[in-house]
Amino acid sequence: MKMLGVPFALVWVVFGLSCILAGKVNKHKPWIETSYHGVITENMDTVLLDPPLVALDKDAPVPYAGEICAFMIHGQEAPFEAVVLNKTSGEGVLRAKGLVDCETQKEYTFLIQAYDCGAGANGVSWKKSHKAVVHIQVDDVNEFSPVFREAIYHAAVTEGKIYDSILQVEAWDQDCSPQYSQICNYDIVTSDTPFAIDRNGNIRNTERLSYDKQLRYKIMVTAFDCGQKRATESVAVHIDVKPVCKPGWQGWNKRMDYEPGTGSKQLFPKMHLETCDGPLSAVRAMVELQTSHIGKGCDRETYSEKSLQKLCGAASGSTDLLPAPAASTNWTASLLTDSGRDSDLIFRFDGRQASNVPEQVVPQNLTDQFTIATWMKHGPSPGLRAEKETLLCNSDKTEMNRHHYSLYVHNCRLVFLLRRDFTQVDTFRPAEFHWKLEQICDKEWHYYVINVEFPAVTLFVDGVTYEPYLVTDDWPIHPSSIDTQLTVGACWQGGEVSTPRFTQYFRGSLSGLTIRPGKIETQKVISCLQACKEGLDINSLESLGKDIKFHFNPAQSVLVMEGEDLESVNTAMGKVSYINSRQFPTAGLRRLHITTTVQCFGEDICISIPDIKAVVIVLPPSEPRITIAGSDRLVKPSSDLRGATGVAPFKELRITSTVTKSDGVPFSAGTVHRPGVLEVMHNLDYCDVLVIGEELNPEHESLEIHHSSLIGKHLDATNSTSGISIYGVDSMAHYEEALRQVRYRNWRPATLTNRRFRLTCSELNGRYTSNEFNLEISVLHNSAPVEHVNHMAVQSQYMRPVHHPLMVHTLNSHISGTPPAATVVIVICIAALVVIVVLGIYRLHSTHLDGSKREEDGAKDPKMDWDDSTLTITVNPMEGLRRWKRW
Repeated sequence: MKMLGVPFALVWVVFGLSCILAGKVNKHKPWIETSYHGVITENMDTVLLDPPLVALDKDAPVPYAGEICAFMIHGQEAPFEAVVLNKTSGEGVLRAKGLVDCETQKEYTFLIQAYDCGAGANGVSWKKSHKAVVHIQVDDVNEFSPVFREAIYHAAVTEGKIYDSILQVEAWDQDCSPQYSQICNYDIVTSDTPFAIDRNGNIRNTERLSYDKQLRYKIMVTAFDCGQKRATESVAVHIDVKPVCKPGWQGWNKRMDYEPGTGSKQLFPKMHLETCDGPLSAVRAMVELQTSHIGKGCDRETYSEKSLQKLCGAASGSTDLLPAPAASTNWTASLLTDSGRDSDLIFRFDGRQASNVPEQVVPQNLTDQFTIATWMKHGPSPGLRAEKETLLCNSDKTEMNRHHYSLYVHNCRLVFLLRRDFTQVDTFRPAEFHWKLEQICDKEWHYYVINVEFPAVTLFVDGVTYEPYLVTDDWPIHPSSIDTQLTVGACWQGGEVSTPRFTQYFRGSLSGLTIRPGKIETQKVISCLQACKEGLDINSLESLGKDIKFHFNPAQSVLVMEGEDLESVNTAMGKVSYINSRQFPTAGLRRLHITTTVQCFGEDICISIPDIKAVVIVLPPSEPRITIAGSDRLVKPSSDLRGATGVAPFKELRITSTVTKSDGVPFSAGTVHRPGVLEVMHNLDYCDVLVIGEELNPEHESLEIHHSSLIGKHLDATNSTSGISIYGVDSMAHYEEALRQVRYRNWRPATLTNRRFRLTCSELNGRYTSNEFNLEISVLHNSAPVEHVNHMAVQSQYMRPVHHPLMVHTLNSHISGTPPAATVVIVICIAALVVIVVLGIYRLHSTHLDGSKREEDGAKDPKMDWDDSTLTITVNPMEGLRRWKRW
C-alpha cells in the first residue's frame, strides 16, 4: 500500500521516530520575574502589576512546549487568581476573586509560578517556573463619612469675655488611608453666630456675649475628611452664657403681641433696671414708638379726606385736589400711587408726574381768607443745585408765565407764594412766605396746614404753629384776561416757551391736598385731622409716685420719664403701655426704642445703660363681614311709581356686620377653642346704589334721596343717571335709615316692566366691602279683569293645593232639580265665592305662618314682596264662571 507515493512502511518509520524524539522537545522551564509589586483599588478586581505578568519559555515557538498554560498562586488566604491572557506570548493578569476591602487588609504577599503546556496536546510532561514573590497594596476609596465621637457637646462661658477655645469637638473616619481617614477641617453650619472653629475642632467666640441678649446658643458643627467628604450628620453644640453683674434693663421681652380691640396693653410688666449697686441719684428713660413705616407716619384713620373733615367738624366747602381716580375725578388717574397702605390714598411724585386740575374743580373765589392743607413726605433734593419742587401752582394758562399762587419746596424750605390781588393799588405787599424746618426734608410724613388771613400767613406742622422766618414783598400782578391753570406736582408754563409744558417737578409723596376758600382751619380741627390712633400710654397714672415726672410728645409716640428712686422708676416703666383705638388697625410691627441715662452723686453720667430695641406686633384684626339683606324683588303698581314720592326700594333693608373669632373659653379640658360669630357695630363710609342695565332717563325717571333724610347725620349724597352714592363716616344704623329713604320715581312707566338696582357698602375706604345686594322692581300695569283676578288666583310657590269636598257635594245636589243653565250659574257663583273665601283664609293663614317664620329665622327673606297697600281688588262673581269653564 502506498500513501501519496510513499511506501506505507516508510510512514511508520517516520512516526516512530517522532514519538521517540517527543520527550526531548520540552527541554526548558518557563521563566518569570523573581518579584512583582501590585496595586488594586478596593472594591475593584484588576491588579496593576509592576512589572507586568509575563512568562517566557525557550522552547518557543514549538507548540505546547513553548506555550504557557497556567499561573499558580501559592497561599490559600490570598483572594486573587492569575489568568493567562495569551498562551503564545505568555501574558497574564492578576485578578481579585471577590471585593477587596482596605479597612480589612491593606497589603497581601504570596508566591506565583508559571506552567507551560507540556510536550503535547494532552498536557503531559509540563514544566514549571521558579516561584516569584508578589506584593499587593490595596488602595483606599473614600467610602466612609466622618462621625463625631460625642452625640452632643456642652460648654459654658461667662459673658463679656473672649475665649481662645471654649471647647473642642472631635470626629473620626473609618477609611484605612491617611488621606481619607484623617479629619482635615471643621465648619459651623449655623449662620450668623458669634463663634468660629479651627481645623482641630476648637470653638471660640468672635464677639463678647451678653446674657441679656441670649442665654444659650445652639450651633451645628460638621466635619470634613481630607478627601473633602462631609459628615453625614452634624453635631449640636450648646453653649450657655453665664451672667455677670452688668448695668441694664432686665426682665423684658423683645416681642409683644397686641390684639386689636383690647385697649391698653402693658409693654414691660416685669422689667427692672439693674445698676449693680451703683450710687445713682437720678434716672431718665425715654421710650420711643417708631411707626414711620405705617401709612402716613402712624396708624391714622384712612377714610376719605371729606369724611375725615366731617368727623373732625371742619367747615364745609373744601376742594380735594388729589381725590381717588374715578370717572368724575380722572385728573389723578395718571399719577403714581403707593399700594398696600391699608387704603390710605398716597400719591408718589418722582420728578416726572404732574396733573392739571380741571377748571370746573378749581376754587374761583379765593379771598384774603383761605386754607391749604396736605400730607407730605419729602427728602433732600438730589444734586448740588437744588431746584424748586412745586406741590401746588396756579399760573397763566397761555401767553405769559405768571405764578398767581403756589406752594413749593426749595433747599429744604417751604415757600408759599401769593400774588392774586389785582384790585389794590400798585404797592409792595407781602408775596412770599418762607419757613425753614427740619421736617421738610426728614423723609417722614407730616401734616402741613397754611392758614391765610392776608397779610398774615400761619403754618401748622403736625398741629404746631410756625411763623415764617422770611417774608418777601412784591408788586401785584396786573389784571389780564388770561385764564389760569391749577396744577399739582409741578407748575404749568404756558408762555415764554414754544411748547407749553410742566416745570419745577415735585419729588416726594402727597396725600389729602385740599383748598378751602373763605375760611381758615381751627387748631382743634387741625389736631383732629392729623391725630394718631395709636401711641404710648401709662396705666394708673394716680399710682405713680410723686417723684416721677413724665412727658408725652403731641403724637404720644415719645414718653420721657425721670425719677430719683430706682424702685419708683421700675414701677413706672412697668406701667408703660401701647394702645391702638382703631377698630380695625393696620397689622404689622411697631419698633420700640428705649434710651436710659443714669446720674450718680457728684457725677454727670456714671453708669452706661445699653439701649433697648423691641417690637410690638399688631395682630391682624378679625375682618368684618358686612351683609346687606332685605326683599330682593318688589312688585309695585305703576300708579305708585308716578306718585309724587315714588317708591322706596330699600324700605325693608337691613345691614349687619359679623366677625368670626375665638371666644377664648375652652369647653372641656384638652379641647381647642371653638370659633364664634359675633355681631359688631362699626361705621361705614359709603354705600352706592348702581342702576343695572340702561341708565336712568332724567326726562321721566329719577333715583334720589331728600336732603332732610341726611340731617343729623355725617352723610352726604350725590346722584346721577347711573345711580346714587351716600357717603360719609357714620354708623350702620344711620346708613340703614338713609337708604330706606331713597326713592325711585317714574312718571312715564307705561313701557317699563322692571328696574334693577345693585347696592354695595364699604368700610375704611374700601378695605372691607359688603355683598352685592341686587333688587328688582317689577311694574304692575292696569289690565283686563281676567288678568287682574288671575293675579289673586295664582298659587304661590309656597302654597299647596287644597281640595274641598263641600264644593263637589254642592254641585251634585243642585244638578238634579233645577234647569241646567240656572243651575250652572248658581253653582259657579257659589263655587267662585267659596274658592275666593277659602283662598283668602288660606292666604291670611300662610301670611301669618310666613311672618312667624321670619321672626324665627330672622335673616330669611321672601322671594317676592307684594305690596297690596294701594291695590284694590274687586271680585266679579261672573269671573268664577269664566274661570270654571277654563278649568
